[in-house]
Parts: sequence; structure tokens; C-alpha cells
Amino acid sequence: MVRPKTSWGDAAAMLAEAGVEAVPAFYGRFTGDDERAALTVPMRLQDAVTRKDADAFADVFAENGSLVQYDDELKNREEIRAYMKAAFAGPFKDNDVAGRLLRLSFVTEDVAVLAEEAGVLLPGEQKAAPERLFYATWVIHRVAPGRLELLSFHQSPIHS
Repeated sequence: MVRPKTSWGDAAAMLAEAGVEAVPAFYGRFTGDDERAALTVPMRLQDAVTRKDADAFADVFAENGSLVQYDDELKNREEIRAYMKAAFAGPFKDNDVAGRLLRLSFVTEDVAVLAEEAGVLLPGEQKAAPERLFYATWVIHRVAPGRLELLSFHQSPIHS
């Protein structure tokens, strides 16, 4: 199916508006304008994780967005905000996350699905240990050009 040409926005402008520094290497093979715009969503989330900013993390999500990780299912932005505030003060305090993009598909003109392989990094690590690896699925919604929100983020551990 050929997707009609739409604009998901200008990635550099979107990141600047969010106060997030662009990381050109993050895009990898996804270099189209709409691909780069869609990938501002995981860039913003990664920035929030690195800074331990629960508000910035939650604000990436739609009001009714969902987050499923470990054994937790959160069903809206405020549940996500409260969960991440506790996580950044506790078990996630010193950790970071790194991943690689596997696939990005535009399933409609306003919805993209991203698949990623990622892992939790402990302090000083450059690569996550196998027991901390996971697959992540992102469902990204284009509300308007330049205005994107995360509808759903789901992670599942990788069992080797």
C-alpha cells in the first residue's frame, strides 16, 4: 500500500521545541522526513529517562496513553507520571536505556509503529547484559503536523 504524502513535521524543530538535543546517529537507516519526525517520540522519551524527568516522560504520551513494562500496566498519562516519579527516585535512579531501531512502519497516515531492541544499562555499562534486554513496540499518533504523541509503549523481555 502506498501511503499518501503527509507531513509528520520537522524533526529538528520538534526536538528544539521540546528542549531535546538531536542525535543524528539515532535515526540510523530511517532518514525520510516523516521517519525522522516520528522518531522524535523515542528521542524525547530517551532524553526524559536520561534526565530522570517523570513529567517530560509522561508528557510524551497521549492523555489516554498506555505503558506496559515488567508486570505493570499503566492506562493514562497521570498513572505513567506517578509511576515514573517513583521509578526515577528508586529502581531506575542510576540506570539508563539504550536500543536499536528494528522497524518503523506507517500503518495509516496518522499512526506509526516502531519496533526496537533495547536494554537497561547499569552505571558504567556501554552494553546491557542479556538478562536486561527487551523488545519494545511503540504506537505513535500524529495529532497534527509537528504534534505527535505516544499512544502505547509495550516492552517484553528477550529470553536467550
